[in-house]
Amino acid sequence: MVDERDSVLTATETFPSGEAYGPEKEKTQEVVAAVRPAEADFPDGGFRAWLIVAGTIASNTSTFGFVNAWGVFQTYYQETLLSDVPPSTIAWIGSIQYSLVFLPGLITGRMFDLGYFRIPYLTASILLVVLTFLVGECHHYWQFLLCQGIATGLMCGTLFGPSIGIIGHWFNKKRGIALGFAAVGSSIGGTIYPIATHHLIPLVGFPWTMRICGFMLMLTLGFANLTLARRLPPKNVSGGLFNPRAFLNPAYTVYCINGFVAFLGLYTLLTYVDLSAVAVGVSPNFSFYLVAIANGSSLLGRIGGGLAADRFGALNVLAPMTLIAAGMTFAWPFAHTQNSLIVVSVFYGIVSGTYVSTFPLPILGMGEVADIGRRTGMALTIAAAGALAGPPISGAIYTATGGFKAVGFYAGGTVVLAVLLLLLTRYLVLGRWWGKV
Repeated sequence: MVDERDSVLTATETFPSGEAYGPEKEKTQEVVAAVRPAEADFPDGGFRAWLIVAGTIASNTSTFGFVNAWGVFQTYYQETLLSDVPPSTIAWIGSIQYSLVFLPGLITGRMFDLGYFRIPYLTASILLVVLTFLVGECHHYWQFLLCQGIATGLMCGTLFGPSIGIIGHWFNKKRGIALGFAAVGSSIGGTIYPIATHHLIPLVGFPWTMRICGFMLMLTLGFANLTLARRLPPKNVSGGLFNPRAFLNPAYTVYCINGFVAFLGLYTLLTYVDLSAVAVGVSPNFSFYLVAIANGSSLLGRIGGGLAADRFGALNVLAPMTLIAAGMTFAWPFAHTQNSLIVVSVFYGIVSGTYVSTFPLPILGMGEVADIGRRTGMALTIAAAGALAGPPISGAIYTATGGFKAVGFYAGGTVVLAVLLLLLTRYLVLGRWWGKV
């Protein structure tokens, strides 16, 4: 029987192409040579492995999917419960949620390497449901900030990282497509929750709307707890929570900076598209659907991105898709009709979904494979700082200028800079400007 305390990724795990890359390649090959045959045999499919993917879909529906519905809450709070609070201040609730999905990765990644999963996951599942009930009882800004921003975000982050790490136990060559399917949960949740909350609030009120959302989370998280399981033995890599040696790899360092810069602007459109639509005359009865449309469209990007990453290389997929995301962010403030906003939302959803779902893949080969949980956690924590600061900065620009054009220029500019950093990462990995990686 496999020990409950398994490792998120073992020494047999490599980049989807089959090789690690970077300065640790030779060391990786030595570790691979010493690994036990049982660990080297990844299922890469079969009923149990795909059941793991189904559990991860349910988990992502409950975490990233729930958080991705924030745009609807931003508009509702501005118009009703927190109408006396500036938009940039309200945006801190959502940005804290976004960032905390990533921020605990430093701790959860290390715990996962040491083999702890079931108890932390179950505890966070229960607390997330309870906190969702409590959001319905909030009346003041500080209560929403504490309950929906900080506490809910922390629980989502505690659930998100390990559920993605489990994919590494069951898939190797097909890891890209497995992660792509797993990320579908974010699209499902980001589509269902905005529509549900918008229609339920007038019918049953805000408190009961949040209770219904809590019961929905109870269902999906219950399925995730029943299906998710680890497969490989634990790896106690020395060095504690933080491994500064990982930054000796220039490619890894630049890629971490890319994550920070990208998330400074990537969530701006999703946060404010509902509000911007109302500002140009789109009916509030339709504007909230734009958040759901963007999240629903991201399903194509998540699955397609995973398939393309396995075939062409993750960085080769990320760079052009992220550039299109920048283009959509630039175009968004100039979309003044319902149809044009739908087009922007669809294309933005596809390409942003590709970035978010494919982001962990390049990290797999940027160092020692036995250290993957901690190294991924470090990268996610750095990205979290960008997700934390981005929407409030955009909100402050909107407040200062009274419109969204400057917001679009700011957010689109940061995403373009992220694309340049992706290209630099690819060069540092390959030693040339083109190639599969």
